[in-house]
Parts: sequence; C-alpha cells; structure tokens
Amino acid sequence: MDQYQFTPETLAGQRLMFGFDGTMLNDDLKFLIKHLNACGIILFKRNIQTPSQVKDLCGSAQRYAALCGLPPLFIAVDQEGGTVARLKEGFTVFPGNPHIQTIEDAKNFSQITADELKSVGINMNFAPVLDVVPDKVDSIMKKRAFEGGPGTVAKLGSCVINHLQKNKIMAVAKHFPGIGRTVKDSHFHLPVLNIDYKTLKKTDLVPFMAAVKEDVTGIMLSHISYPSLDADFQASLSEKIVQSVLRRDLGYKGIIMTDDLDMEAIQTDINTCMFQMLWAGIDVALICHKGPAIEKAYNEICRLIQENESLMEMGKESMNRILNYKKEYLG
Repeated sequence: MDQYQFTPETLAGQRLMFGFDGTMLNDDLKFLIKHLNACGIILFKRNIQTPSQVKDLCGSAQRYAALCGLPPLFIAVDQEGGTVARLKEGFTVFPGNPHIQTIEDAKNFSQITADELKSVGINMNFAPVLDVVPDKVDSIMKKRAFEGGPGTVAKLGSCVINHLQKNKIMAVAKHFPGIGRTVKDSHFHLPVLNIDYKTLKKTDLVPFMAAVKEDVTGIMLSHISYPSLDADFQASLSEKIVQSVLRRDLGYKGIIMTDDLDMEAIQTDINTCMFQMLWAGIDVALICHKGPAIEKAYNEICRLIQENESLMEMGKESMNRILNYKKEYLG
C-alpha cells in the first residue's frame, strides 16, 4: 500500500464511504470510485438481489478501483441478523443478537456470517452492536442488542469480533459510547442522554473497552448527544468524545467512523460536519444515500486539508490507519 500518494484528493476520498443506487457497477458508482477516490461503499437492500449478483458487484467495483490506481475498497454491510440483515435470499439469516445467548451461539453466527460475506466479496460488517439495554428501558435497541448486563454484552461481542476478524471480515462495533438507554431513533431525532462519564464507564463503555482489547478494526460513533461529555456536538462530530474518551482513555488505535450523516439527528450543514469530523480526528464519514451531500463533502475535505496544515497531517495519520487495515485484510 506504500505506492499510494497522499494528495488532497486521495486524502479526502479515503475519508469517505458512500451508499449508492443500483445492483451493478454503473456510472454513479464509477463516479464515486474514480472521481471521489472512495475509501469504500456500503451495501443496502437496494443493492442486493442474489449472492451471485452481489459477488459480481463487489468484484467489478474492486477491479475498477484497481484500474483507477486506487487502494482496494472497504465493502461494508449491516449484517447483524434479526431486524437488521441486508443479505437475505441465499444467505443464512440469524434471528439477531437477543437470540445469541452463549459463546457457542456467538461463534456460530460470526463464523457462518464471515464465510458468507467473504464468499461474495464483502470485507466489512457493521457489527456487533455493543449497546447495553438497561432493565425496564423501552430502548430503541432492544431488538438489536445482546440481552444482559455490560459483562455479558462484552463477552458475546468480543467473541463475534474475534471470529469475524479471524475469518478476514473487519468488524465495526457500534454505537459508541452506547445508545442502549435511548428511546428515540436517531434516524428521525437527536436523542439526548444526560449521564455522567463515571456511570458510563461502569456500564455502557464496558463492552467497548472489551472490543478495544480485542483489536476491533472499527468503532462507529452514535448520533446521540451526551451533554456531560460534550455540550456542543453529538458523539459523531465530537472531538472531546473521540480524543479524550476513545483515543486517550480507552486507548483505541483503530478506525473511528461516523454513523450515516444523512440521518435527521445531524442538524448541521455538510460543510460543518466535514470540519468537525476532520478536527475531531474521525477517520471515515459515512454518507449512505445518493445526493448533493456526497460531492459537497468530498470538495469540502479537499478545501479544508489544503488550507489547514494540522488537518492535512491528521488526514495522513487517518489514511495510514486505513491503508494498514486494507493491507492486512485486502492486500
């Protein structure tokens, strides 16, 4: 991966993962890869028909990236099982985290899922969910989270991470620093959690601490506001949460990424989002739907890193992290 130049254009594109429309390598996807130097793509139901079609899509996208002189693509999917399983027809659809009760269950899910993802060219799973749902809380995550307290979630989540990554699928733990207490959906609202850091560290953060020890490839930030940690920005745009909590306190050295910046919880314009993302030291931003925000985000990152030497240097650090994982898993 040493041959890739750290130009502003490459540094910008390698900080972005995109969603797109279509089930094959079409002009829109070619534009994302060639002209925006995409770090990766995210597959949704709209991109998926059959295993053979997904394999053709992933293979053609990777070949096109190589033809354009770019690093291999992260190709990601949300394959948690249960209510969030993008791959269905021709794939094993597990009933979801609440039904994973034992280490053997977790191992079985992650090994089979890894084999099936790998067989069609997907290399990253936005899983496991590590949110802890307290008793008697009508959490938005109750159908997606492991049942039990922080220790149980940590144990089962660590097993999933271990077996996905051992089988060459990058795991992305979510949604940091934990949204199990929330009852509003960040797709439509900006949830606010007034909880102190000492309590978080004894509860919600325990599974993420375990994920860090397991060398999880990626950690996805939530679109939740934690006023006690950062009064100005939600986690997905917060320098304080990324640098003080995740990097410094937890010692995490892997890839940090946002959740989808198209969600309604994001109440700032795309230019502000890109500045905050860069300033916070977030490695990858997700923009999951076709629209003007995609090109605006890319152009704004290019502009910012050319005008700010600190952001340029931080961008090089992020790209090195990204390229190291691409070499390890895709090289």
